[in-house]
Amino acid sequence: MLTIFSFLKKYRFAAVIALLLMLVELIVELLQPYIISRIIDYGIGHNDLSTVLNWGGVLIGCSIVAFTVGILSSFFASHVSQSFGFDLRERLYDKIQAFSFANFNRFPESSLITRLTNDVMQLQNTVFMSLRIMLRAPLLVIGSIVMAFIVQPKLALCLAAAVPFLAVFLLWVLKKGEGLFRSVQQQLDQVNSVMQQNLIGMRIIRVFVRMKHESKRFAHSSEMLMNRTVSALRLTETTMPIVLLVMNASVMAVLWFGRIELDNSGATVGEVVAIVNYATRTTAALSIMSMIVVNFSRARASAQRIEEVLITEIDLKDSIDSHAVVKLRQGSISFENVSFQYPDSEQSVLRNISFEAKSGQTIAIMGATGSGKSSLVQLIPRLYDVQGGTITIDGIDNRQLKLEQLRKQIGYVPQDIMLFTGSVEQNIRWGKEDASLEEIIEAAKLAQIHETIMKLPEQYNTIVGQKGVNLSGGQKQRLTIARALVRKPIILLLDDSTSALDVKTEAALLSGLKHMNCTTLLITQKISSTAGADQILLLDEGELIAQGTHELLIKESSLYLRIYESQFGKEGISHA
Repeated sequence: MLTIFSFLKKYRFAAVIALLLMLVELIVELLQPYIISRIIDYGIGHNDLSTVLNWGGVLIGCSIVAFTVGILSSFFASHVSQSFGFDLRERLYDKIQAFSFANFNRFPESSLITRLTNDVMQLQNTVFMSLRIMLRAPLLVIGSIVMAFIVQPKLALCLAAAVPFLAVFLLWVLKKGEGLFRSVQQQLDQVNSVMQQNLIGMRIIRVFVRMKHESKRFAHSSEMLMNRTVSALRLTETTMPIVLLVMNASVMAVLWFGRIELDNSGATVGEVVAIVNYATRTTAALSIMSMIVVNFSRARASAQRIEEVLITEIDLKDSIDSHAVVKLRQGSISFENVSFQYPDSEQSVLRNISFEAKSGQTIAIMGATGSGKSSLVQLIPRLYDVQGGTITIDGIDNRQLKLEQLRKQIGYVPQDIMLFTGSVEQNIRWGKEDASLEEIIEAAKLAQIHETIMKLPEQYNTIVGQKGVNLSGGQKQRLTIARALVRKPIILLLDDSTSALDVKTEAALLSGLKHMNCTTLLITQKISSTAGADQILLLDEGELIAQGTHELLIKESSLYLRIYESQFGKEGISHA
């Protein structure tokens, strides 16, 4: 919670003003029943019109003051709460942007979305309520009791007797409700997860006619959210009836004993009216406090969820002695006995991998699904760090290079294609923010997508739908390759990103890459992609079982030979 509260420090001046104005509003409000008692006892009771007018004028003036300072207090409270929400959301988003892949594995996407939206909004509303209502309500209760004792001590006891019981009850509800609302937020994460999966996979759902199944799955998740919410609200909503029951009993006691005091001349009509007025204000304040308890329970749960993200230790950072290499000279890569396993996993993904990629070479990586190909490539830009061995780039351990400088000089095309809503030009420029149109066109030509773009309705200004929905698989792959090439990388990593290309287009692409001054690592399952590579790495269950040129592996690797025969047939060997 302290981490969250620290975001309010820069707005403490505005917060103090909001609280001071709220206190002025409160004081004026507490004086009003007392003024009414003066009007009744000394004005109406004595048929003194001047007293009624004088005290009535004071009452109207107090109302105007309360109205004015109330508006000003709301203005400052809104400023603090909205600014606090903005800062918290920005910090939370920046922290998520800094996450490593291992950190992302800990928090599902749906949960992060809920924390960025629902949880932040809950805290934002709570800050506003704190400045306008949360402190005002208990102070109004205390102030009403104090003023009641000033007006008529005996009758004030009827009011004061109920407050300690209700205070203990509300604290119990607060503690109990916190756990229940945390459970609600967790289930909301699950609902968001189901919705996200359904919206992303809408096409496959329709193709397999699984709409009813997914509707049932969503309904089940939504029903669980409803049940948890009902359980939480069942507890918190009982507070209002109990508060009203106890406080109405107090009002009846005030009226009962007030009648007795009137008969014994121990109290005046104005004093009884004032005590009843203070009792109704206390009832209203306690009713508001019951609502505050619900919101505060939710806010505490949300604060813990947000703080969980903010205090998460990012496991990939620049070391203290990192080399500030502005530009890599060659892009040569060396793996020396590299071993790797994913965090929270006991199974090794890569074991004792050693190879060298010289500057400008093309290295093809082959292997069965799950053999560790993508994991190997992801270690180069330090999306993960190795557990054993070293990876050097231009002779420097990549853990000693500053992450930002390292990644800015690497072009990476992941296996899962990701395009953003925007124009074709904007999607390519995403790889290099200050790229000129000439550079964008050059990258598109190298990626063999320029001619296709020129046939689109608006050419480079054509809008790409969400995740490239209006493009074919091959077009999306080439567009993401162009995005990587526009930054003119010294190292290019292609993770099975030519799988949707025909042989002719792929050959033209690989030929174009040969003329670029970059070291290329190409993950592929196609022999047509590996044949022209300077070196081929053959992985099997996390181990490098063979490496060499196409011609060498045809002769010396039975696995590579079987892959070749499966794609070209035995008769193709004589032409290899």
